[in-house]
Amino acid sequence: MAQKANSLSHTKWLCKYHIVFTPKYRRKIIYGQYKESIR
Repeated sequence: MAQKANSLSHTKWLCKYHIVFTPKYRRKIIYGQYKESIR
């Protein structure tokens, strides 16, 4: 998979992570559905 570095006038970055914050009451529902794909 080709990775494209994002850039602005004086910076370049390559983001490799997707971070998702979930409230405590939704954790069981979301974690149960996506448990295998997270690992």
